[in-house]
Amino acid sequence: MSDLNVIVNHQRIKTNGIWMHIAEQGTGPLVLLLHGFPETWYSWRHQISFLSNHGYHVVAPDLRGYGDSDSPLNPNSYTVIHLVGDLIGLLDHFGEQKVFVVGHDWGAIVGWYLSLFRPDRVKALVNLSAPYFQRSPTARIVENLRKHFGDGCYVYQFQEPGRAEKAFARYDCLTVMKKFLLLTKTDYLVAPPGMEIIDYLETPSVLPKWITEEELQVYADKFQESGFTGPLNYFRASDLNWELLAPWQGSTITVPTKFIVGDKDIGFESIGTREYVTGDVFKKFVPNLEVVILDGHHFIQQEKAQEVSDEILSFLRKFNTD
Repeated sequence: MSDLNVIVNHQRIKTNGIWMHIAEQGTGPLVLLLHGFPETWYSWRHQISFLSNHGYHVVAPDLRGYGDSDSPLNPNSYTVIHLVGDLIGLLDHFGEQKVFVVGHDWGAIVGWYLSLFRPDRVKALVNLSAPYFQRSPTARIVENLRKHFGDGCYVYQFQEPGRAEKAFARYDCLTVMKKFLLLTKTDYLVAPPGMEIIDYLETPSVLPKWITEEELQVYADKFQESGFTGPLNYFRASDLNWELLAPWQGSTITVPTKFIVGDKDIGFESIGTREYVTGDVFKKFVPNLEVVILDGHHFIQQEKAQEVSDEILSFLRKFNTD
């Protein structure tokens, strides 16, 4: 871990009206690595060194609201339009017309919309854990989730400004990180009546082999500085996203895509994700698609770092002559 911190170059870049922190390493075709919730660029530490050693220029930003990037106060500043705009500015900064994109969780969502809005800027996409779902023409996102899962649904609980922050603050940041990153629940995250989702999540007493206390502390230290409001604002912009995405109703994502998911990811079996990602509907929306199912949970690029790195590299190599 300390070696990685020495050899990764850190800088802040002005893009789309904010300062965005990036970690970068290597030379060659540019690969953008987009983290999820609640993480930072550091979630890609294994892939950064692996891909840079195989001839790629790897850039892993802290997305807006996270880590050392700016964190606008207004939840309406966290729509996918803003998030994709941040990345277009980043690509322009590097003078790159077309790049490889790899996303996980919320980073995958941003990767989907970058590919939908600006396929001219994406050579190929590798997304982890969060499949692309077509916008419902009638049902707003939060209302739809609440209807299906009730008031205990984590996305619904995250809507009210300050509510989740107050609940998280009952724990130190290291415990919050353990509750999320070491999650082994396979059902969709729904707290029992009267309970906050952070209280419902367990704190493992023994760490899995794929992460150390020191690595978890890197996340904890950063969230201690930056707080959780920026990351939670992604969820708070969900219904505004629904409004803004109406012009793309029925559109397909034509960028060549590999989708990787763990077979023990949240809701993979219980809410029909397996059937969706292996069926015809997903391929209807993302026609140029490969799907890979690994033995693992949600934070798959850390839990199964080498397998995920190999899957990314094998896909990117198909396009190296482009």
